[in-house]
Amino acid sequence: MDLHTARMDPITQRTGPSVGDARAKGEKFVSDQLVVFVLGGERYGVPIDQVQEIIRYSKTRSVASDDPRTHGVINLRSRIIPVLDLSSTLGVHSSEGTAGNIVIVETGAATFGILVDEVDEVLSVSAEQVDELPNAAGCRGRIAKTDDALIVILDLDSLGLSDGAALAA
Repeated sequence: MDLHTARMDPITQRTGPSVGDARAKGEKFVSDQLVVFVLGGERYGVPIDQVQEIIRYSKTRSVASDDPRTHGVINLRSRIIPVLDLSSTLGVHSSEGTAGNIVIVETGAATFGILVDEVDEVLSVSAEQVDELPNAAGCRGRIAKTDDALIVILDLDSLGLSDGAALAA
């Protein structure tokens, strides 16, 4: 590889062929990094390229919304950010009342926060560790298999969170 033309991959932070370039070309999933968090005792992941930042929980301002996932809004550096509680969507009970985190994510159409009990780690996974969820149960998305756990990789698009409809306050 010519070091003068090699690029730093923003996802893997390695020099060489870019995972982002491979995605743009429609190539198979090669390697990825996930921000892994805990919600209701279960581990979930979001691709690191969708995570803008992670902040400590701060009290949200309640707003009227037709979507029961809308927990409220926060003021983040003069930007009003909707905050969602996905525990009911995912079928888990969050540790409400404990100081957790808000993961600020960006999709093509929206920026919003997700309430989590705690952020666990940034995890690198390979294509061999990732499988599609079985469609028979009506599930959509992927799952990462590690030595000690299964981590559901949230597909924010399939949860209806990227089109902004869930974020209308």
